[in-house]
Amino acid sequence: MSLRKNGRLSRRELMQALSMCAAGSTALGPWLTGCRESLESPASREAQGGARRARLDGRPRFLIVVGAAGGASIVDSFLAVRASEAGVDAARLNTFADAQVLDVPGSPFRAVRVSSLRLGDIPVPVFTDQLPFVTKHKDSMLVATTVGTSVNHAIAQKRSLTGNAAWRGRTLQECVALQYGADCPIPNVNMGTGGYAERGTDASLPAHCYGEVVTNASLWSLGLDGRKGLKDVPSEEVVAMARRTRNMLDARSVFGQTFEDAPALRRWNDQRIVGQPALEMQDLINRLSVLPDAPPRIPLSEYGLTGSPDGARLRTAFPNYLTDPVEGQAALAYLLLKYRVSVTVTLGPSFNVSVGGDFGIANPPLAFDFSHNGHRAGQAFMWARVLRVVDRLIDLLKAEPFDVTTGESFWDRTLIYVATEFGRTRTRVENATEFGTGHDLNNGFLLLSPMLRGNTVLGGVDPSTTLAYGFDARTGAPAPGKLSSNEADIFSGILTAMGVDTSGSGLPDASAFLRG
Repeated sequence: MSLRKNGRLSRRELMQALSMCAAGSTALGPWLTGCRESLESPASREAQGGARRARLDGRPRFLIVVGAAGGASIVDSFLAVRASEAGVDAARLNTFADAQVLDVPGSPFRAVRVSSLRLGDIPVPVFTDQLPFVTKHKDSMLVATTVGTSVNHAIAQKRSLTGNAAWRGRTLQECVALQYGADCPIPNVNMGTGGYAERGTDASLPAHCYGEVVTNASLWSLGLDGRKGLKDVPSEEVVAMARRTRNMLDARSVFGQTFEDAPALRRWNDQRIVGQPALEMQDLINRLSVLPDAPPRIPLSEYGLTGSPDGARLRTAFPNYLTDPVEGQAALAYLLLKYRVSVTVTLGPSFNVSVGGDFGIANPPLAFDFSHNGHRAGQAFMWARVLRVVDRLIDLLKAEPFDVTTGESFWDRTLIYVATEFGRTRTRVENATEFGTGHDLNNGFLLLSPMLRGNTVLGGVDPSTTLAYGFDARTGAPAPGKLSSNEADIFSGILTAMGVDTSGSGLPDASAFLRG
């Protein structure tokens, strides 16, 4: 098959591609992994620059973004302040009783241990002990302090992904998809909410870089095949014939001829005529499904489906996958990476209440933003929720071989970014053990990866104010008193650790994030 000068296939060539797909032709192999690349314009191919060269070794890296919606406070976790350290204002600042802040041996991190009988006005017991998580993962953890530029949820969420438009408005996920994802069926899957689910503003990127939005992780895979999962469906040959006829009639229609060169229609034809059969041949309807074959409620076998061979293991790791959206998202994220369907996946809690869990509520209203009503218990509940999912994901990725010859696991090539939009105000009613907080630009981000400079805090916290101060992104040196915005530093640091080619981006040198 050959391309026209404009980078497009002719209708006849598209029909041939579909015919070979229906026949299971091995000649279609390159099209199954490179169909998007083949249909890109020369300008798009040139825009990818060194990104293509970096993919030639077939060794992608993976980014998981966990959107900690609502304002996950870094001083309620790994940079907590004891009352005895804060001086005369300790009783009016968000400090903890000394016994509630635990040191982590051999680490600059701290861990919070708190309990409460109520989650604000909700009679749900709350308990968090962050020490086991930090002790287990400290060597892969990096906390970078930050000062943002917005306290609006949606705007700040998006800026946590773009570094406040640090590189032509691209999101981190789009950058990773550009670098590593052209040969993946769905490089960028986004299950986030609000600003975390938005695409960037660089319209020059190839279409495959933009996020594929998924609203129900546990059921989404059932829509990845147009034939399987249906009773009394016609044979593959009949379905292929029907599709060929449909495509021919569409192309000959007045609409098809009038808008033949419209970018939207070209993209639609690419996805429907080439992309859809490629997805179907990979059996993703089964491989990405965590559902068990459990008649009569979930009768998969009755519809010719099997579910994923990893299903039992994932249902053990995330037993609430059907009722807790974040657990369902985490299970799908693992499968998307394992089967190399995607190189970046976004997940995280929404602002909606989720029932379930040990005490009837899996997610409180407003997630971390429940801190308006009950800061201390809300932060404790949500941090425990996020860290529990992250911990299980890491365990799964560690156990999954990436390269048996080198001994690398998927975790060795993965970075998890816990992206929250902002911090919380630091004041409280004097000596209050529960209080409400507002939005504050001052905060910090949690990152985890073997590719990062682990067991590291970039920046620090002034105990007299409980405000975080900045750092030099190149050297890592702390900069006490620095309270200026550093969104571009965080953005650059993540891409640096991910090995993304940032040539010509103008991003700051963020070598401090990189493992030496």
